[in-house]
Amino acid sequence: MAERFVYYVDEKDNFCKKKVTFKWYSGFATVQKQKSFHELHKAFLEEFPTYKVLEVSSVSNIDWAQKVSAFNLKVKTSKGTYSVEQVFQAGKVFEEAGSQEKILHLSPKLAQAITRKLVKNDNLKGFMIFGEIFPLEPKTLFYNWIYLHALHQNELLANKVAEYAAFTDIYFNPEKQINCQAEACAIYVSLTRRKLLDEALSNIDNFKRIIYGIPTNDYEQIDLFK
Repeated sequence: MAERFVYYVDEKDNFCKKKVTFKWYSGFATVQKQKSFHELHKAFLEEFPTYKVLEVSSVSNIDWAQKVSAFNLKVKTSKGTYSVEQVFQAGKVFEEAGSQEKILHLSPKLAQAITRKLVKNDNLKGFMIFGEIFPLEPKTLFYNWIYLHALHQNELLANKVAEYAAFTDIYFNPEKQINCQAEACAIYVSLTRRKLLDEALSNIDNFKRIIYGIPTNDYEQIDLFK
């Protein structure tokens, strides 16, 4: 058995998450991952039977949903088009190793491997990409900021995501990881239904206030997505 979160939008269109216990299938094969997330969905639906649940990882059984993976989802920035994962990893700034913007053009998998190695002996002190600075707190701010912009830019995918109200990422382990694309999808749907999406994405201060409840004005905003 295992425990994972399902991220969903409730009847009042608020973003929520629920820890669910389900049968886990060990192994790295795609079919094993698919068995596991089907069990996760089944357990969630026992309590929320009316929900449509979508797995948004690269092992989703729905082809278009695989494109919503941070490794595949593209975001247009002021400096070019990259995957969400590439921008996220390249944006990390460490105390000793410094900025990792130099890895932006590497594959998402390789960029992730480099920063995972760094974090074992170095401390992450913040994020910076294309001259725009992001703090460590809230912990999911930088990732969600990139991901929500990317999804919003991909209208066809965004419209398909909006047809669902619950999301999972079978690769995400909350005991070892912080950022989750399933969480970002649920936030996107919540903001869309509450008609707050455009306001939240207009600048980082609105994003902090609407999603995290933090009214701030820490630094001059540079538009990463122009």
